[in-house]
Amino acid sequence: MIIEQIYTGCLAQGAYYIESNGEVAIIDPLREVQDYVDRAAKNNAKINYIFETHFHADFVSGHVTLAEKTGAKIVFGPSAETNFDAIIAKDNQVFKVGKITITVLHTPGHTMESSCFLLKDENGKDYALFSGDTLFLGDVGRPDLAQKGTITEKDLAGYLFDSLRNKVMTLADDVIVYPAHGAGSACGKNLSSETVGTIGNQKETNYALRANMTKEEFIKEVTDGLLPPPAYFPLNVKLNKEGYQDIDEILKISEKPLSVNEFEIIANETGAVVLDVRNETEFIKGFIPQSIFIGIDGGFAPWVGALIKDIKQPILLVTPSGREEDTITRLSRVGFDNVLGYLDGSFEAWKKAGKEIDTLSSVSADVLEAKIDENAPVFDVRKPGEYESEHIKVAITTPLDSLNDHISKFPKKEDFYVHCGGGYRSVIAASILKARGIHNVIDVAGGYAAIRNTTIERTAAVCPSTLK
Repeated sequence: MIIEQIYTGCLAQGAYYIESNGEVAIIDPLREVQDYVDRAAKNNAKINYIFETHFHADFVSGHVTLAEKTGAKIVFGPSAETNFDAIIAKDNQVFKVGKITITVLHTPGHTMESSCFLLKDENGKDYALFSGDTLFLGDVGRPDLAQKGTITEKDLAGYLFDSLRNKVMTLADDVIVYPAHGAGSACGKNLSSETVGTIGNQKETNYALRANMTKEEFIKEVTDGLLPPPAYFPLNVKLNKEGYQDIDEILKISEKPLSVNEFEIIANETGAVVLDVRNETEFIKGFIPQSIFIGIDGGFAPWVGALIKDIKQPILLVTPSGREEDTITRLSRVGFDNVLGYLDGSFEAWKKAGKEIDTLSSVSADVLEAKIDENAPVFDVRKPGEYESEHIKVAITTPLDSLNDHISKFPKKEDFYVHCGGGYRSVIAASILKARGIHNVIDVAGGYAAIRNTTIERTAAVCPSTLK
């Protein structure tokens, strides 16, 4: 038996390759599926099943393409409805993969069709639980994404409580837990950075699985402090339910080198967002006016999804040389398929053509300390939980993912300073503000990590309970 976790850090997402006696099952595949096909071919094995734990909201899964390429059957849990051929399994339905079996455990709560998959080894022993977004390490799935009709997030939280108690916590302590996500995912509040655990460990450490917890306590704690989901989530659910274009076709259309003149003409004619994915240090030194920075080596795809509201928005790319396909692939993982091309020669080509450029002012934390003494305005673009944990006493919270809601707070003429945790998100925020004509913004290099090394007055959490 082979179990491989294929973890994608950008999405904090785990897909799974399972093989036994020449037969393969894939759980929650990424949109680009060739890796799974190649793994099976290398082992002279055949992919028979593609199991989906639920309709994912944070990424476009590869189930449709993988089924087309391999003839494998797509399996969803009870109540799922799709626009493509799929097996809608019954609760406790068993699927044989070589010498092992995979049992569907219907665990509604995160969504109504959410299911976990229990793998039993060759001896019929419960071996591993692929828990999807029902159970994470340190947390459980948020219950607010599948509200529909009269079903509220509290209803879903109640279903999740029952699912965990009746289907998951009854398993033996030594059963391995393979979740769909780890730290960094917006599908939960307090996910661990670990990506593999056990049922026993989660019973001991996961707040949502503690002994003697009432349903009312569970509902309150699971729904407390939930941030609004990113705008692209329902759009990704729609693609995962209805189907989508093969990523290979997207690459053929989008991986198009454009000269400086072609790039400029298309930008003017289409209203495309110019997305610069270079390193923040390079971006600060010079960029195309009104372009938006979201660096490819940070939490790229989720931030694109959170900040560019429409997945059909035309996009033009400025990438590091050689990262064009990588960038287009990562965009497609969250459903952004309308890339019109990339600037051939990257930003250097733009400069050599003598085109207008813009720069971003950036200062050290030591300079910020002096400016605070002069009563300069400071804005913190970290997440609310980070801000509440500790922040500069005079800083105003303006979280990056809701920056548009805070535009009126920023001074129109006076210089002001923005910081995040390490310097990545503040440059994103500053680029958005400059694209909106707010040029008196100054980035704080190194973010809060650098600020901690100064004597700037800081304030600790007032309400630690919001950090669950």
